[in-house]
Amino acid sequence: MSGTVKKVADVAFKAGRTIDWEGMAKLLVSEEARKEFATLRRAFDEVNIQLQTKFSQEPEPVDWEYYRKGIGSRLVDIYKQAYDEVKIPQYVDNVTPQYKPKFDALLVELKEAEQMSLKESERLEKEIADVQELKRKLSTMTADEYFAKHPELKKKFDDEIRNDYWGY
Repeated sequence: MSGTVKKVADVAFKAGRTIDWEGMAKLLVSEEARKEFATLRRAFDEVNIQLQTKFSQEPEPVDWEYYRKGIGSRLVDIYKQAYDEVKIPQYVDNVTPQYKPKFDALLVELKEAEQMSLKESERLEKEIADVQELKRKLSTMTADEYFAKHPELKKKFDDEIRNDYWGY
């Protein structure tokens, strides 16, 4: 087998082991998305199995003597010489080193964005809790209690009254 095909088969096999299929499936909301995801996983598994079985094996050597008996040695020698001259180039990966630092930088940026998102989620959850509390207390709350929680609004209203500005 050529080095390229073996390398692709090895990478696909390793990728199949490291994919968190269950974790990704938990993130799906709609039934249609779940069906599409199941189709993707089946297709990935089929390709991975094919790469592991069909392409990971060395080809069987040609039995030149068998063909010499049936065809004749002169023609078989021509084919054998042509077969032996075929050189399959080895794959040299010069793309991965070029993009690995970019990918690592994106991973760092992703982690930072995740942390910012978590902080923003906490802030929003706290704000939702405050609004829900305010909604429960709003019917019985006095202006003094409201202004105690929001002193900037009290200052604004006091300034408007002091400057005789009534909003018209």
